Amino acid sequence: MSLSQPRILVTGANGQLGRLVVERLIKRIPASQVIAGVRDVDTARDLAALGVEVRTADYDAPASLKAAFAGVDRLLLISSNAMGRRVSQHGHVIDAARQAGVSLIAYTSVLHADTSSLGLAAEHLATEKLLQASGVPFALLRNGWYTENYTGSAHAAVEHGVILGSAGDGRIAAAARADYADAAVAVLLSNDTPGDKIYELAGDTSFTLAELADEIAKQSRRPVTYKDLSEEAFKAALIGMGLPEGLASLLADSSVQASRGALFDDGRALSALIGRPTTTLSDAVAAALATKG
Repeated sequence: MSLSQPRILVTGANGQLGRLVVERLIKRIPASQVIAGVRDVDTARDLAALGVEVRTADYDAPASLKAAFAGVDRLLLISSNAMGRRVSQHGHVIDAARQAGVSLIAYTSVLHADTSSLGLAAEHLATEKLLQASGVPFALLRNGWYTENYTGSAHAAVEHGVILGSAGDGRIAAAARADYADAAVAVLLSNDTPGDKIYELAGDTSFTLAELADEIAKQSRRPVTYKDLSEEAFKAALIGMGLPEGLASLLADSSVQASRGALFDDGRALSALIGRPTTTLSDAVAAALATKG
């Protein structure tokens, strides 16, 4: 393996973040150095059309991971979305990467994982401990919230005139998914000695959900307000919208923890890493409203 021309594999490459990382990598290095790891290669033909190699890399199938990581220098482990099974799945990835001789594993964790009050932080912290015990050099990309977690429902907010949550006046230092993708690329392509680094990544500026409602109202020229609910009431509202109870519980907990500062960070490590300011709330709302509702 040559670190002058490292071969980089992105797991979960069919996901929204994974695709952004792959697209950005091939703008910086030859597509032949990039491997997209997916569960089903037939669903990633468009990635193959970009010139990258597509390999089966199923978190639940360790044998597929061992084959996928052959010849890989650096690996981006994008966290699984299988709540409750992520530690086991991530463990399979880490073990296979160690056996394959991967020189760096970058992992998409969560902001302040070691001190976070978020319910979802436990699996991330457990994964971080697996990485630390693996002996493989690692980079922890402790990502804050995606702005798209909120702007994705901008059209619904305009239609109903309200944003629901349990975040109170908590400030949320979110950034666009593309900002986090650029951060992953910067780490994967870094010429610095890789390994055992922690990046607390969040937006340059923060907002409350009331400020989000104000921005959507301003740009849509329609009345939109924020309604703060109890955790149980917000969970019930989410279930009423069709979300599974487990996911509704997770989102309601996250909103409550935001009221206590769990989604805030003002270190600006993300913009320092990507060499530009993070996407503003105004720009994120504009992009969301420009799409079809």
